[in-house]
Order: sequence, then structure tokens, then C-alpha cells
Amino acid sequence: MATIYEVADLAGVSPATVSRVFNGTRVSPENAERVREAAKKLSFTPNRAARTLRRQHSEVITLVIPDIENPYFTEMARGVEDVAQEAGFSVVLCNTDSQHDKEATYLEIALLESMAGVIVAPASSRTDLAGVIAKGRPVVTVDRTTDFEVDSVVMSNRPAGRAATDALYQAGYRRIACITGPEDIETAFDRAQGWKDVVTRHAMFPDPEEYLRYSTFGVDGGVKVMADLLSLPEPPDALVAANNLLGVGALQVLTERELPPLRMGVAVIGGLPFTTLPPSAVTVVRLPARHMGITAARVLIDRIKGDTQPARTIVLRHQLVPGEHRAP
Repeated sequence: MATIYEVADLAGVSPATVSRVFNGTRVSPENAERVREAAKKLSFTPNRAARTLRRQHSEVITLVIPDIENPYFTEMARGVEDVAQEAGFSVVLCNTDSQHDKEATYLEIALLESMAGVIVAPASSRTDLAGVIAKGRPVVTVDRTTDFEVDSVVMSNRPAGRAATDALYQAGYRRIACITGPEDIETAFDRAQGWKDVVTRHAMFPDPEEYLRYSTFGVDGGVKVMADLLSLPEPPDALVAANNLLGVGALQVLTERELPPLRMGVAVIGGLPFTTLPPSAVTVVRLPARHMGITAARVLIDRIKGDTQPARTIVLRHQLVPGEHRAP
């Protein structure tokens, strides 16, 4: 028995267009003719289409992210929306502020409103997807994984941490600190582990933990921990910031202390969303956030259409853009 998605694929239109044709909603004559021809070839009747739409789900995807103000996640959301719209789906964006109660509420609403599927950047390793999975709704996690057997699209986080730290080491810096997000968030922990791999290999410090700071993944967190590191008896001569907003906060402090990146090495994982510095002043490890959203949306829509292959984790590669800074 053909599905509405097969009709849409054959006709070269979105499932939403097929639905509109069968429900009598106005569409272009060309699209209507293509849909009817495809339905005829597939022996697909309008009544069956209507029953299928009522029986399954809405044509809406829920996207749950931890920080709508972070350009990294808004760029990712744009990728999700581009793919969803092309496939005839709308996207509802939910912001959790990394709070589990808000996250749980949005996931519950997704079920109550019969959303077609969910893309979620988990608030932490404690994110609970059991309810969504139990209802048979497809789920794809982005940026972070969970213990649940669902598809995931993530970055090469530990290698990104190593790349950022190695770039500073190759530039001549020897006391390279690291500031990162909450320890129970996978991206924060893994990027810090990448930093630790390099500083341990080169035996930079007797105790690497002295130069590692966990904080929030925000500008305020970067300000606080950068000031703390500069107060050490032997402050660092370089810094790895594990996300973009931490990098912004750290650079604010360095500028106030008249320690610009040309005097102190700075590497930022994820790029800088806003800065007055020239691009060459900071080493950047670019993360393809938009591509992550595109990939996640494609995987989710395939699941909605009936893909039953085992859950998989897709890892996207980073790109290193070294700065021109050199140790004094």
C-alpha cells in the first residue's frame, strides 16, 4: 500500500502539498495534476490519504535546544528548518535554558500535540527520552548523545579540543589553560578531555586540573573563570575556550586587563559570534552547526517515513583555522 510520502516523492512535491490536493485546498494546477498522476500510478486514493493523515501525526517537528541566544544553536535551527520546510513539515522551536523541568514539559507537549518527531539537544546526560520513545515518536539528539537508543548527530568534540590546544602549543605557548561548560554536559567534558590529552602529552603542568575550569556555557561563565585563572600565582599564557560564548567572555576580561590575544594565545571552539578583533587574532575551531541541523532533520524525516535501521551516531568533523599569534 503506497503512502502519502511515496506520492509526494513521485510527484516531486511535499507531503503537505499532497494533503492539500486531497483535502480540496487550493494549490497550483501544475502541482495538483502531478499529485493526481502520481496517486493514479501508485493506486493511491484521496480517502486513503485522509485516513493516513488522521491516523499518524501532524506535519510538525519539535526542536528543543538549550540556549536560543547562542548563535551556534540558532544556526543549527536554521538547518533543521530548511530541510523540514522542503519536506512539508513545520518546526516548533523550544528553549530549555538547560533546565530539565522545562525540557520535560516541552517533550510532554510534543506528545500531546502529536508532533511527528523530536530533535533535541539534551540539557545534560540526565535528559529523559523514555516517554517520547514509548509513544513511538522518532527522536534525534543533536550536539550531545544520551543513554537511549536513538539517532544522534554530534561534533568531533574531543578531537576539536586537541586541535585547539595543539595549535596553541605549536605557536609556542606552554601554560595553556582551558575553560569549559558544566561537567555533566558531554560537549564540555569531551572538549576538556581533548585539551587534557595535549597538555598531558607535553607535561605542561604537574597538575593539569589547576588550569582547567568548568563553568556555564555563557558569556558570564567566561568572564568569571578567566578572571580566576589570571589570579593564579603563575597565570596561563594561553587559553582554550570550549565554546563561542565562553570565548567572548574570556576576551572581554583580557581586553580589560590589556592582555589582547596578540599577547596571550586564545583558541575558541565554535568560532566567535561577535568580536571587534581581526580574524587572525584568535585560533578558531569551526563547527558545522548548520550542517548538523540539516543532517539531523534528514535523519528524523527518514524515520518519520518509516526507516527502521538501527540507531546510529553521525559525527561531523571540525575545521581548524589557526590564528597568527605567537608566544612572546
